[in-house]
Amino acid sequence: METDRSGSFFNYLAEGCRLCYIGAKMVIFVTGICSRNCFYCPVSYERREKDAVFANERRVVKDEDVIEEALSMDALGASITGGEPLLRLERVLHYIRLLKKKFGKSFHIHLYTALAPGNDVLVSLRDAGLDEIRFHPPPEMWEKIRMTPYRDSIMAARELGLSSGIEIPSIKSDLCGIFSLLEEVDGFLNLNELEFSETNAVELEKRGYVPEDDISMAVLGSRESAGSVKGNKMHFCSSVFKDAVQLRERFKRIAKRMARDFDEITDDGTLLYGVIEGDALCVLNDAGVPENMFEVKEGSIETTGWIASDLAEELKEKGCTVYIIERYPMKNGMVVEREPL
Repeated sequence: METDRSGSFFNYLAEGCRLCYIGAKMVIFVTGICSRNCFYCPVSYERREKDAVFANERRVVKDEDVIEEALSMDALGASITGGEPLLRLERVLHYIRLLKKKFGKSFHIHLYTALAPGNDVLVSLRDAGLDEIRFHPPPEMWEKIRMTPYRDSIMAARELGLSSGIEIPSIKSDLCGIFSLLEEVDGFLNLNELEFSETNAVELEKRGYVPEDDISMAVLGSRESAGSVKGNKMHFCSSVFKDAVQLRERFKRIAKRMARDFDEITDDGTLLYGVIEGDALCVLNDAGVPENMFEVKEGSIETTGWIASDLAEELKEKGCTVYIIERYPMKNGMVVEREPL
């Protein structure tokens, strides 16, 4: 097994996971509607049972929103999730076609589903351009999955040329049936570290689950359960990876496209720059600051952090307020820190 800095480990990475590792997958949340009621579902109250579409954190109103979000992060692919995406099949097909038309066949798209779709649905997904499908059977079916509709569905998907696997939370359970099926179809298994969220905390506590520590939202023992599993084509995805590494790598990709000449990209993918409020243009001009190293806004000037720092005392003597901003890299991104100089 190979282990990364986030605590994830694997002996195989599906293409969709490989792109997630470099922050190149856009997440399309096609609906919050779902026919299941999984006790561990982490979907937020904002999205749960709401028939709304999001591209990453952006609410989608029109197709251009999806394209713009993909372009902003230089996406190499997309994952389609929910809710249950296949309850809105035509919507799923629309976004697959939209993205393939815009970015080409190499733009990798994978889909999560808790259903066991029949051949007609799988054909429509394949023909639209889907590359990979991940099945999420309920826990009560794991042990005897070979005797459920999921066996036929995953076999049909593989016969149609779709990369196929099973993705489930890492909890103590007999996975022999799952591994037997995956070996038969040459499929992969993704185990996700179970974690607390605002929407599943009560149900997890009812079942005796507790957090790993006072800081982490990961469930105690989930990682160990995955570590005891032996099988080919397996990947354990840690909560740290999902909450930090994946997001940070996506931010870095966005930052590379969004950063101005004077913005500094941090190790976390945020943007760092100086802000001067007040009549500061004459000070910058007298100091010989090149025009590409500052931007005049209404009531303020934004420039690189070191210029703001070097000129801070002179600017404050002129009555200006000077500070350093760190914010998320997307347009109008959230301010993480504001440091006065």
